[in-house]
Amino acid sequence: MEKGMSYGSDYKYIPATSLKSGTGDEIRPDVYYHTIQIVNIALIGRPGSSFVLIDAGMPHSADTIISLTENRYGPDTRPDAIILTHGHFDHVGALIELVEHWDVPVYAHELELPYLTGKKSYPEPDMTVEGGMVAKMSPIFPIEPINLGDRVDRLPSDGTVPHLPGFRWIHTPGHSSGHVSFFRDSDGVLIAGDAFVTVKQEYLYRVFTQEKEISGPPRYLTPDWHAAWESVKKLEALKPAAAVTGHGIPIQGEELSQNLEKLARDFDKIAIPDYGKYLN
Repeated sequence: MEKGMSYGSDYKYIPATSLKSGTGDEIRPDVYYHTIQIVNIALIGRPGSSFVLIDAGMPHSADTIISLTENRYGPDTRPDAIILTHGHFDHVGALIELVEHWDVPVYAHELELPYLTGKKSYPEPDMTVEGGMVAKMSPIFPIEPINLGDRVDRLPSDGTVPHLPGFRWIHTPGHSSGHVSFFRDSDGVLIAGDAFVTVKQEYLYRVFTQEKEISGPPRYLTPDWHAAWESVKKLEALKPAAAVTGHGIPIQGEELSQNLEKLARDFDKIAIPDYGKYLN
């Protein structure tokens, strides 16, 4: 690996997958999502034009992501930037290999930078939290920071998103302190990251089948439930028309508006677990 960049010592392949792995679709002509094992990445940009990659998938998925981008945008193409919703292992799993291959900048919220520059580990996953088998296996998930050295920069403080005119970033903490979502006012497209998801991420069967059910962020890696609820309220107030989430199938139209309104209203009943070590 390039000098100055490294993964944590707990970095490893995670043996988890879903029926949707290896598939994707457009929700707009310039917004494409793709599922890598159990997590989604997004490509923003029409085929034949410049593009940006949002998030970087699971560990050891770099070849898959490079192949995907070349199939959509042409051989030897590269994004203008990689922009992160946050730095959990399943959103930065191929990041160093992609930066080395493409030589492109990376952007994240300034509160997320300690987790991306080797300075701070994430809180330990909560295997005791209410939920199913994924929650129970969460202690195997990497939490040590990756170190991008000087290859990562903070998102602009004015809310603009580098190389994505029309989008703005929105601070949506709770799942992580520097978690952000991306919203385009012109057509209501929301890239939500893990601020909310459309699958009950704690339950192995639902993750495998990708059974659609709007929910809060993954419980086993969410340390601040008050902030997470406020973030969902903030996103619901935008009245998005379509949402790509970090886990699960995209959701649009009336199905999105009704379910997101319900989640914002009843977050304490739907999302917040009945027990777990990170409950306030």
